[in-house]
Amino acid sequence: MPPDAAPVPAGEPSTLNFRQLAAAAARAVYTWDTRTATYSQTYGRLRGWWHVLPDGSNPLTVFATQFEATGTNAAAYASLTGSQGYRTARLLNASCDSQLAQYVQHPPPWAGMHVCTETLAVTEHATSGTNNYTAPVSVVVNCPPAATAPANRCDVVAFYAAADRIVY
Repeated sequence: MPPDAAPVPAGEPSTLNFRQLAAAAARAVYTWDTRTATYSQTYGRLRGWWHVLPDGSNPLTVFATQFEATGTNAAAYASLTGSQGYRTARLLNASCDSQLAQYVQHPPPWAGMHVCTETLAVTEHATSGTNNYTAPVSVVVNCPPAATAPANRCDVVAFYAAADRIVY
């Protein structure tokens, strides 16, 4: 494993620390490996982190759109499989809640909802070489005391990778 590729949890970590969960989710959004997983497996792994709220305000159609906003879709993944492609991500910077002007201007609709915007250093690897860039991703986390959160941990309820959805 390359030095910049610290392991990303296979499943969503069970924690009450929303910052830790948001950072792990952001890295998971931008990490995949065509050598060890199919597109469906990669999609499914990340889909397991997204918890749909009872009011349906974060439907899976938004998940699919935001996943593809990372530059990962079935066609691109299939193309990269032939060149042994994989992508790694490491955290460069994180801003959460009151550190985000948009969060302050538009407070969350319930206690326990947190937003973190993570800036990642992303490296795409393939037999043809590497491509390095930075990418922001905003992660929405639902924690107790929210009525829709589990009692003993936080859940990822959304992430945004499309430029028009990033929270600053």
